[in-house]
Amino acid sequence: MTDTLTQADRSAIIEMALSDHVSFADIETEFGLSEKQVKDLMRTSLKRSSYTAWRKRVRQFSDRREHYK
Repeated sequence: MTDTLTQADRSAIIEMALSDHVSFADIETEFGLSEKQVKDLMRTSLKRSSYTAWRKRVRQFSDRREHYK
């Protein structure tokens, strides 16, 4: 599915995923990508350290908020 996305779609998904106010469910509704697909896209699109920092932040927020991402 991610191979059929335009560059603009990829950029929008990355921006949404980096936002603290958009859930994986919102991304799935808009673009049809599962949480795993979003994580895979982020892993291939971001530098390793940026991806690691993003995953850490997502995990911390999800531990504090039941329905975060």
